Amino acid sequence: MARTGRTYTRHFDLETRQHELLGVDLGEGAPRRALVLGLILFAAWWALLLLALGLPSRFTFTLYVAPPALFVGFGAQRSRSLDRRWNLTRWAISVRYLMLGHRPIICGGRRAAHRSEWLGRRARWGSRLDLLLRSPLGGLVDRWLGPEDRIPSASGVPLRLDARPRLYGPDAVVKAYGRKALDS
Repeated sequence: MARTGRTYTRHFDLETRQHELLGVDLGEGAPRRALVLGLILFAAWWALLLLALGLPSRFTFTLYVAPPALFVGFGAQRSRSLDRRWNLTRWAISVRYLMLGHRPIICGGRRAAHRSEWLGRRARWGSRLDLLLRSPLGGLVDRWLGPEDRIPSASGVPLRLDARPRLYGPDAVVKAYGRKALDS
């Protein structure tokens, strides 16, 4: 009989909603976290474009509004693969992995991984590279990823396992701990 576990934390996720904003009734209400994210993102985007392009015109107004609206609209939705996370969180984790990678855990963290044991950029990007390498920026991307021969074939030399089981009795444990084992 196989045991299965279930996570119920999503059922207990209560999000606060904003039902009124500046005297305008929002009906069922918008999630406050998405509103705050949207306000911060809109302010940063508008500041960047105001510095770069100046005040919006009739033609550039869509450029000022559409990218942050789409980013917040799709980013604040629940992820289909992991319903406890927003899409924005998954995107950020994916971009961080592709750019920086992560430090491998070896022997449950008992030994720190050497830099040669980390996955290189080319290995992390994998099949996503085909389109980028065929684009006009292919040479630049290829130089940024580094040569293909830098991908390590293995993390190191194979270890020879030569385990010999030993049985220690209580007398060996007392001897190993010394006098402290008898005092407690």
